[in-house]
Amino acid sequence: MRIHAELASMGMRWGCDGDAMGMRWGRKRVARLMRSAGLAGRHRRRAFHTTQRDPDAQAAPDLVQRTFVASAPNQLWIADITSGPTQRDGFLSLAVILDAFSRRVVGWSRADHLRAELVVGALEMAVGNRRPGDGLIHHSDHGCQ
Repeated sequence: MRIHAELASMGMRWGCDGDAMGMRWGRKRVARLMRSAGLAGRHRRRAFHTTQRDPDAQAAPDLVQRTFVASAPNQLWIADITSGPTQRDGFLSLAVILDAFSRRVVGWSRADHLRAELVVGALEMAVGNRRPGDGLIHHSDHGCQ
C-alpha cells in the first residue's frame, strides 16, 4: 500500500487526534481508515474483459453438471483461456486443456490474439497427444471463441 509506505518513509507517527504521539499506524489500519473515508487507491493497469458472449446464442448444455471428476483418463477434458500483459511480449493469451482424471495438461496453445485458432491449436495438440476414443466430453465456458 503506497500511502502506508509513504507515511512510514516520512517517519510519520500520528495519534488519533492528529497530534504527533510517537504511535505508528499499520498497513491494515491505514486501509481501514481510507475505506471509512471513501478513499481508494488508483490502479496502474486498466481492467480488460475477454469473454463476451453473444446474447442471441443458444447455450450448450452442461453435460457434467459442474462436477469435474472422471474415473478414467480421456473421459472429461476441461478447457479455458487466460490472457494478460507480459513484460517482454506484450499481451499474451493462453488456451489450456486439462484431463479431469489426472489433472494433467493434455494440450495448450499461446498467441497474441483471442481468435478461434488459439483454441483449435490447443485442441489439436490434445487430440494428437492422447488420441481419445468415443465418449469424451470437452467442457469449456461460454467464451468468445
